[in-house]
Amino acid sequence: MGNDGGSIPKRRELVKEAARNPTVSELKATVFESLNHAWTHDPISSEPIDLETVVSDWRGRLYNYESILKGLMPGSSDDHSSETKHDNNDSGNGESATPTIFATELSFASTGIKSLRDVVKLKFKRYTPPNGGGNTKKEKEIFACPVTLKELGASTKSVYLVPCGHVFAEMAIQMITEEVCPECSEPFKSEDVIPILPTDKADIQRLSKRMEELKAKGLTHSLKKDKSASKEKKKNKRTAEEADGDADKEKETKKAKKSTSDSISSRVSGINNAATAALTARVLADQDEAMKRRKLAAAGLL
Repeated sequence: MGNDGGSIPKRRELVKEAARNPTVSELKATVFESLNHAWTHDPISSEPIDLETVVSDWRGRLYNYESILKGLMPGSSDDHSSETKHDNNDSGNGESATPTIFATELSFASTGIKSLRDVVKLKFKRYTPPNGGGNTKKEKEIFACPVTLKELGASTKSVYLVPCGHVFAEMAIQMITEEVCPECSEPFKSEDVIPILPTDKADIQRLSKRMEELKAKGLTHSLKKDKSASKEKKKNKRTAEEADGDADKEKETKKAKKSTSDSISSRVSGINNAATAALTARVLADQDEAMKRRKLAAAGLL
């Protein structure tokens, strides 16, 4: 063996190592990277998110307002419909197998947004941190919680209020005792505190339950009336009325036929021969039908 200039592989080089489970720190890094991308990029257009015009759906997912307008325009083509990614934030029953991983690209149809009433425009507060340590360098302006002044983003668990849309750090809303917005003093309910890009399974289930209750009341995520639901209700009402009308017509037709049959029976009741009575009844029925046709023709209904 050998003497050909090659090398003999050792056993450890031939045996592949078993797949290693990621460590906790690696999992956290993956989650943070995914969350940061969802905070900074529109899942429909993949363009950077502009926090000045950002909107959110009932799941707490962020979109550029322009992306929603384009998707709602009549005849607009969904460029991403052929590449619809699985949305881990909503599995249809309010649960999620891996809630911490966000879809990086979505088709507009998969968002379930049917009108501007299905989103809420978020209001972020700009804040310039004070210049500390005698540093003359101008500090960069950030989007921060109006109460805690913590920078809002992937590193801070944030929420917004419906219907006003003001955004805060979650701990700020937990600290206030009255259910009124600290920025605009508009009242809100505890169930209308929406976490931005939630990762906890309990939060996702709560949002799903909230949306089911709003739909039952004919409301949208923004707490405005659901026009599509009212249209569907009117359509169903018209269909029911038409069905009732058809049933009434059928009853009238049966009643008229029964009346004609009773009249013919009374006219042939004196004939003892069964065959003669049947023939006479058939002739009378034909005469009655011909008379009805003449009357309808005279009235201009035929």
